[in-house]
Amino acid sequence: MGKGCITVTKYFLFLFNLLFFIFGALIMGFGLWVLFDNQSFIAVLQESSDTVKVASYILIGVGSLSMAMGFFGCIGAIYEIRCLLGLYFTCLLLILIAQVTAGVLIYFQRDRLKYEMSNIIKGMIINYTGENRTTEHTWDYIQRTMKCCGWTGPGNWSENNLIKNSTLNLYSCSCRDPNVPGSEVKEVGLCEHMSTNLPVHDTGCITSVEKWLLDNCGVILGICVGVAVIELLGMILSMCLCKSVVQEDYTKVPKY
Repeated sequence: MGKGCITVTKYFLFLFNLLFFIFGALIMGFGLWVLFDNQSFIAVLQESSDTVKVASYILIGVGSLSMAMGFFGCIGAIYEIRCLLGLYFTCLLLILIAQVTAGVLIYFQRDRLKYEMSNIIKGMIINYTGENRTTEHTWDYIQRTMKCCGWTGPGNWSENNLIKNSTLNLYSCSCRDPNVPGSEVKEVGLCEHMSTNLPVHDTGCITSVEKWLLDNCGVILGICVGVAVIELLGMILSMCLCKSVVQEDYTKVPKY
């Protein structure tokens, strides 16, 4: 490989690793958001299941590792250090294999994940009191913003312990449809209605969540493919540079 090609490869690899460092920071930031967020659908799942917390720690770990790899990749590319370039290639290969494995597992376990999510939400609705500011208030926020009621429908709220044991016509305040005449609109807690014809939204939140996932499926898939392409590019560039460094070292050895 010519010296000009080596220089171009070296700086392309440096640029790639800089991007990899930035991607790692974004992944770690997303993991921290999942771990500490209390104003979205993630907070509801996190409070009820350790799976989301474990996933957030994994994201933080992967992001931190990606940042470290990006840093050492930059050093290895600029100073042409073969051991760092080889280590960098190996780590990229392992990460790519782990990502493909995770994607395959999620795809084939999607029904189980959907079932687990349904159980988490239904369990939260059954034990809802309106006093938990993390999980329950977040679920109220979801119902208000998505204009839905319950997980599969308003009937989920009939299983709530307070509603089931009350003689009053109670319903979730965040389910309230403002277009239907009724009592005062409240944001959280349980509200009372004079008749059994409750002024709530008819659709369950599972429909809104699935619609959101379908609308953003292209973006999510594009990000995953983009990350995989960047990783493959980094592997190719690191091996090309590592091979050229080896060739240059051999030319410097005296021949007898």
